Amino acid sequence: MATGPAIEARGLVKTFRSANGPVEAVRGIDLEIDPGETVAILGPNGAGKSTTIDMLLGLARPDRGHVSLFGGSVAEAVALGRIGALLQTGQLIPDLSLREIVAMMAALYPSPMDVDEAIDLTGISRLAGRRTQKLSGGESQRARFAIALVSDPELIVLDEPTAGMDVEGRRAFWATVRELAARGKTVIFATHYLEEADAYADRAVLMARGRVVADGPTTGIKARVGARTIRATLARADRDRLARLPGVKTADVHGDTVILTCSDSDAAIRALLAAHGETRDIEITGAGLEDAFLELTSDGDPQPQAASR
Repeated sequence: MATGPAIEARGLVKTFRSANGPVEAVRGIDLEIDPGETVAILGPNGAGKSTTIDMLLGLARPDRGHVSLFGGSVAEAVALGRIGALLQTGQLIPDLSLREIVAMMAALYPSPMDVDEAIDLTGISRLAGRRTQKLSGGESQRARFAIALVSDPELIVLDEPTAGMDVEGRRAFWATVRELAARGKTVIFATHYLEEADAYADRAVLMARGRVVADGPTTGIKARVGARTIRATLARADRDRLARLPGVKTADVHGDTVILTCSDSDAAIRALLAAHGETRDIEITGAGLEDAFLELTSDGDPQPQAASR
């Protein structure tokens, strides 16, 4: 059996035709993911995430570039059941029970997972006898997840996997993903929930306008923004005066709460305390993943970034 990186993509380019002319959905993606990694693919709408995933799965053919999975072709990996996918599109076949549809899909693969194990893993054992058309949106999503797992794949690809799930369902879903990762499975997921990427991914690939603009641990991506925020309590604060303090980029005042966005938080905190010794309840925080996301995907033509792994 072929071995190698779980995913290796080089120079992927994909252009679609529209009434307004060609649309460059993916503009030269290089991506390598090692076996056992959990990787989040992030980006605003139109960044090229789903198109990239489609090319990784063989559902779309790149105009240029190539993809290999575990050192072999995508078709080989699919035929051997080495890859399972939960995509945004697709419906369950009606008039079958949940267990029947999972069993039917298991029969397509040479070495599937036990059907009951796949259903147990996704937390829907109590629904095994229910007809698919009677499942709620969140239940259907977890049923589709069981179908993705029943081949016992080494690589699991998830595109907006928690869409339609409530808070409890999302928590249970990610508990399952953690268990799968602990078994050595490779997981790649695209999501608009940035907190999911921050909490569960070993690494994030941030895309904008068809290119990779950042690649690395979320801590490293957040550090690229560099900004820190000082939040404190200060009565009768003068916003303009605070904004002129050394190291401060912007200042906001809400009642007795002051919020300083800093280019140099060390200089700013020293200046704040020197000018306003009565300041209290001081908190200093780094940029969050949302801050990094907004800054790194802002308007402008991004240049491809080397992986910071």
